Amino acid sequence: MQHLAEVEVIGLGASVFFKQADSLNQIGSQLGTDFFVAVQTILNTRGRVILSGMGKSGHIAGKIAATFASTGTPSFFVHPAEAFHGDLGMITADDAVILLSNSGKTEEVTRLLPYLQEIGVPIIAICAERNSVLGQAATVVLEVAVEREVCPNNLAPTTSTTATLAMGDALAVALIKLRQFEPKDFARFHPGGSLGRMLLTRVQDVMHRHVPIVNSDATFADLVSIMTQGRLGLAIVVDAACTAIGIVTDGDIRRSFEQYSDQVFQKMTHELMSSPPISVSMCSKLEAARQVMQQHQISALVAVDTHGHVAGVLNLHDVS
Repeated sequence: MQHLAEVEVIGLGASVFFKQADSLNQIGSQLGTDFFVAVQTILNTRGRVILSGMGKSGHIAGKIAATFASTGTPSFFVHPAEAFHGDLGMITADDAVILLSNSGKTEEVTRLLPYLQEIGVPIIAICAERNSVLGQAATVVLEVAVEREVCPNNLAPTTSTTATLAMGDALAVALIKLRQFEPKDFARFHPGGSLGRMLLTRVQDVMHRHVPIVNSDATFADLVSIMTQGRLGLAIVVDAACTAIGIVTDGDIRRSFEQYSDQVFQKMTHELMSSPPISVSMCSKLEAARQVMQQHQISALVAVDTHGHVAGVLNLHDVS
């Protein structure tokens, strides 16, 4: 086992980034009409985009398919070996197929060609050899040739798989732009993520419904007691119709002590509240509520129903 100094190990790692970046720059500078044709082919596909590849290329194909599917291009991965045991039935004449093979002659991949040609689907090849078996059979070829792998033995797929993945990302980005795929569209496919939650979830789904409510003529002692029981660090001041007319927060209490000292105990709630309170409809999306909080630089919102009555409270941590 060879022993290297820390600086040498770090240098090896850094060199991988630099060398792969050089290869990506070279491929990017050579993009031409074939890339445009590939994008248009996918854009015009009535069915789904099927990706397939073997080994490391298969893993990259799966990732590209996932990226497509999550950004508005229906897509999935078909394993080339499994395809010959029934999965060819997943591919229809309405689909487009993207085949990945660095050499362009991977047997499991090229065996798919006769069937794909028979049903007449467009074939997009991502490979390093335009004149390979795959390249010659494809409708369009996206070349990802690299001078060598960053693997010291020039054997393990490293730079070539990075280049293939980048080509898939390039296709996805172009399609996102052409489809006018926006954050709200992305959120629909990612409801479990933070963006999806902010754009799809409504205030009423996460607001605190047990609201500490107090009348404007309540004493300081009653106000503090209600705030303590509510455990939200605030109390909503309402009128006889249960319409919010003010809010008192922990911060208001602290500032009141600084302003009034011992006299604060003689103050009534209406003398301490901030009025009017900033409110938001309980039917609003969380993202809209977050923007209101940011605009007013506050950490709590009163959620109101369609009649303007207090329905809940939304805290800053509820929208983060």
